Amino acid sequence: MNLTELNLSDRCEHFSCPERSVSPAVYILLYVCSAAVVLLTVCGNLLVIISVFHFKQLHTPTNMLVLSLAVSDFFVGALIMPFMLIWTIESCWIFGRGFCTFFLLVGGVLITLSLYNIALIAVDRYLALSNPFFYTNSISRRTMSIVVYSNWCMCLGYAITIFYFTGKVMDFVLCPGEDSFMNEVWSVIDLVVSFIFPLSVIIILYSRVFLIAKKHATAIRELNNHTRPQTQKITSHSMKSERKAAKVLGILVAVFLACLLPYYIYSLLGDIIEVPAETIHKIIIILYLNSTINPVIYALFYPWFRRCIKLIITLQIFHIDSALINVIS
Repeated sequence: MNLTELNLSDRCEHFSCPERSVSPAVYILLYVCSAAVVLLTVCGNLLVIISVFHFKQLHTPTNMLVLSLAVSDFFVGALIMPFMLIWTIESCWIFGRGFCTFFLLVGGVLITLSLYNIALIAVDRYLALSNPFFYTNSISRRTMSIVVYSNWCMCLGYAITIFYFTGKVMDFVLCPGEDSFMNEVWSVIDLVVSFIFPLSVIIILYSRVFLIAKKHATAIRELNNHTRPQTQKITSHSMKSERKAAKVLGILVAVFLACLLPYYIYSLLGDIIEVPAETIHKIIIILYLNSTINPVIYALFYPWFRRCIKLIITLQIFHIDSALINVIS
């Protein structure tokens, strides 16, 4: 049996990985940069998790969804990104078949979960802006917690089902030596469930949110041009807050879609056009880098997150009644 007849798994098991074409200094720099990205992802999302958990002022229905997204991003940074980056740098999977199965399953769950978290955020913002009285009276933290738990369970169940019936989770990332196969029925189901449906929800609802936000902006300008009673001032302030939240979360969604689209474009066209393995790895890394970017967006656009970071880093959260500190001005 010659070398070309061996599959990738045999090459990794019986031979060394391909020799590096970069200098030792560049090789070390790649690992240092990878470690920095992983550390930023893990620590950034951990700060979001601690902030929402600790400060009672942040215990809102919307922040339950932000917390869910941060937890999924944290697991991406802790369980997926280190091995994905090592795989890319080494140009070879070095962790064995057993862990490869775990890697694909967890990766599939987290990708689907992130997409549905974003879709739920779009639903939340649409309800808050289109029908604020219904939202305030009907959507509680307990209700949103049930929604979040259900979302996690459904995404986990879906990923396990796909894995059970097709033998893998993601048909664009293969374990060494595994053949790419998913019958047409499951391919259509996976495309609809994990991409078309949540993406349609995101696009349609955020288009509606944009139109509603424009109407609110016009209403606020009209209120500002007239002397108004205190109740109208409160309404104006509430409308501004909702619009700002929608704007920031809209940026979050836009960045997520920018990271997601290359991955799904390849998944749709991968059988039509031939894409080099290195390019595939870069597409997947771009997808996972969204988990690194999200905490940066919070830090740039949410003053409360910057205040929380300061309180956490200075260890003031260990003071008595620190959970009651006002972090939203």
